[in-house]
Parts: sequence; C-alpha cells; structure tokens
Amino acid sequence: MLEGGNVTSGDGPPRAALAPSRPGADPRPRDGREGGRGGGRGPLAAAAIGVAAFLTTIDNTIVNVALPSIQRDLRVSLPALQWVVVTYLLTFSALLLTGGRLADRYGRRRTLLTGLAVFTAASVPAGTATDAAKLLTARAFQGAGAALVLPAGLAIVAAGRTPRERDAGAAVWMAALAAALATGPLAGGWLSQHLGWHWIFLVNVPLGLAGLLLAWLALDESERLPAEAVDAPGLLSGTVMLGAVAFALIEGPGLGWSSPAVAGAAVLACAAALCFGWAERRSPDPMVDFALVRERVLRGGIAASVLWGAGINGVLFFTSLFLQRAAGFSATRTGLVFVPLAVFVVLVTPLTPGLVERFGAARTSAAGLIVVAAGLAAVSLTRDHVTMLRLLPGLAAIGVGSALAVPLTSSVLAAVPPARTGVASGLLGVAREASGLVGISVIGLIVTAGHPVPARGRLGGAFAGGYGTGLLVAAAFALLAALIADRTLPGQQRR
Repeated sequence: MLEGGNVTSGDGPPRAALAPSRPGADPRPRDGREGGRGGGRGPLAAAAIGVAAFLTTIDNTIVNVALPSIQRDLRVSLPALQWVVVTYLLTFSALLLTGGRLADRYGRRRTLLTGLAVFTAASVPAGTATDAAKLLTARAFQGAGAALVLPAGLAIVAAGRTPRERDAGAAVWMAALAAALATGPLAGGWLSQHLGWHWIFLVNVPLGLAGLLLAWLALDESERLPAEAVDAPGLLSGTVMLGAVAFALIEGPGLGWSSPAVAGAAVLACAAALCFGWAERRSPDPMVDFALVRERVLRGGIAASVLWGAGINGVLFFTSLFLQRAAGFSATRTGLVFVPLAVFVVLVTPLTPGLVERFGAARTSAAGLIVVAAGLAAVSLTRDHVTMLRLLPGLAAIGVGSALAVPLTSSVLAAVPPARTGVASGLLGVAREASGLVGISVIGLIVTAGHPVPARGRLGGAFAGGYGTGLLVAAAFALLAALIADRTLPGQQRR
C-alpha cells in the first residue's frame, strides 16, 4: 500500500497542517514569533522530521511485498495475513484525530517523541514474532505510534519561524515520502528474500533510534495551546465500529456469514455506529463535525477518496500474493514491479497544480481516476501471462492517475473555511486510512470467493481468476470515484 502506505502519500504536507485544529483558534504563534515554537534547530531538525516521515511511510510500503513470506513462515491463513495490514490501519485511522489533539495539548515535540518511541519499540516484537498473535499485537502498537508521529510531525513542519523554514520543512517531508514510496517495495522484497521477513520490521529500530536522538537534540517544544479534549466516547465507539466491520468482512467467508461470531460482529458494528453518532452530536469537542461533513465538496472528496483508496489498497495487497505465489516472481522482483508506480506518482504530482489551474479540480481529478481505472483494467489482462514489461503500462497509468487525483485533497481543503481546514484535513486522513481497511476486506471477498488460499504452495487458476475480477471491481470503484469527483469538486476558475 502506498498511503500512510498509499499512493496518496504523494500529497505531502497538506495545507490544513498549517491551520488551527480548533474552530476559531488563532493561527498566530503565542510567543509573538512567526510560526511559534515547536520548530527546531537547522539541519538536525530537518533530519529528525525527515526520518519520522520516512519511517512511518516505508513501514507500509515495505510490508506488502513480504506478506507471502510471512504467511509461509508463520503458516497463517489468508484472513490472519489480512489482519497483519488491517490491524495497523485500524489503530492508525482510529487514533489519527486524537494524535493531533494530543500534539496541541501536550506539545508537538513530546508527542512526536512518544510516537517514535512507541513505533520503534513495537518494531522489536514485530520483528521477532513467532506467531500471528504476537505480530498482530505489535502491529497495533505500530499503528498507534504512527498516529502520534504523523500529526505532530506535520504541525512541526508548519511551525517554522519564517516562510523559508516552513518551505524547507515541507520539502524535507515531501522528499522523505518520495524516498519511502520508491524504496519501500524494493527494500521489502530484498530483505524478505535474502535476510528474512523479520528484517522489514527490525530495520525500523536503528532508524527509529536515530529519529529519537535527532528529535531530542534538535526540536524545540511548542507552547501548549488550548486544545479540544480527547473525545473518548467517540474514539471508543468509532474504533469498535471499524474493527467489527473488518472482522465481519475478513472472517465471514471462513466462519460462515450466519455464524454467531460474524453475525455478532455485524450487530456490534451497527450498535457502535449508532453510539458514535449519538456521542458526536452530544460531545462538546466531537471528533467529527457533522455540520462540516454536510459541505458538498468535502462530502464528495471524502467519498471519492474512500472509493479510490479501497480499490487501490485492496488490489495492491493481493498483487504481492499473486505475483509471488501464482506468477512465480521472487520477492525482490515483486518489489521491482511496484517501483514504476511509485516513480510516476513522484514525477507527475508536481505537474498537477498547473493542470488544476487550467482545467479545474473536478476535471483533473476525474481524468486521473479514469486513468487509474484504465491501468487496473490493463493489469487484469496480464494475469494469464505475467511479465514486468506487460505490467508496466498498467502500473504507469495507475501512478499517473493517482498523481492527477491529488486535488481530491487540495480542492476540498480550499473549499472549507480557514478555521476548519485542520478538522477537514483530519477527516480526509482518517477516510484514506479507513479506506485501506475496507478495501483489503472487500476486495479479499472477491479474490478468494469460493476457494481457500493455503499458507504454502503455488496458487492456481482460481486465485488468478479471482485476482483479475478484483482488479476490475477496483477499476469500477475508481470510475465511480471519478463520477463523484466530477460532480462535486470545484470546476475551472474563471479569470
């Protein structure tokens, strides 16, 4: 996956990171200096931010290629393998909004250090896990740590004392994301093939320790701002809702849709959704502002982002399994397959603002999503005879289209009131992470429909056929997202 592991990581620090998260809050620094405290001291501070961004992004891109090795070594079922990724996304998406509030309340530096410490410490049991339970527990803590690092890191980037410092911080963040996007799959393939899958997690330890040391030495603590309280009822009910939905979708085929566990999870998800809505309407500091969600542009941007993210993340999860266990690719060669996609995202993203200025956000995003759909369909045509050369056009199209879809974020943030961009950015971030959770579950139902996926051995034609169908369903998601983007995002600006 390529945002927080997804392809959307090419967005870089969103404009909302520069805005106050509390409605009506004064964006100016409290100490009278432009940008306030919470920045840092020169190159070391930039290096600390770069390591934090790189670490939390590469963890997702590096894991995907190693999934077949994890399944073979731990002898786990496909649902258990899905949980390796979904558990991380669940805690990450559930705690992302809370992480931003903690950064405001307790300080950005302290929150970043805490998140890095949790993430790095959790990488040790993840890398030494000998069974699925230990690995999933460690992945949950990794997601929690990343949910603290991401908002705190973006806030530190936004807190540079001068525009030049802020621009430099944003450039470092973008460069780190691009590096993780491009190197993660290849590193994951090489490490899992030559050193073992454990090293995709253990490699986080020296990086995390370096980030902790740099952040400790170079970053200044921000002044604690009047922040919204943590919405505990909303956090608990939202997490239960997401977890129950994931459980029902992932475990349903194996346990049976009418089994007590799956039926109970469905009921629990509905009850948690009702509790979440009730809690948010009554909370003085809700996680989700329903009045803001009624904004047409924001609602459309979230819907399109979820459809796009669900399709892409679901497909990328199963692409690694297909290439290694059905097409006979090595782990390293599989990592190489993902590199062109990442490279095209990085190369085309800087061109997108000019296209938006000329054609408008709606047309640019819709065109990008159509190109993504075409790329997914093209990849589906290669499933009977897979070579890197035949995969390249489809993967290139997915990368180009994903870069053109960046306005799904930028145009939404431009359409909401300045005092609400922090909230809108948080909602978009949660939606993108949750879309990965849903996508892996839903596409998994299609890919594996009617046939089990053993932990070892070569996968046959049934899996390849299901994978091809999953690609086409993901393409349909992208086309629906294109229609929504065209109807809801802003059009061309008249001069």
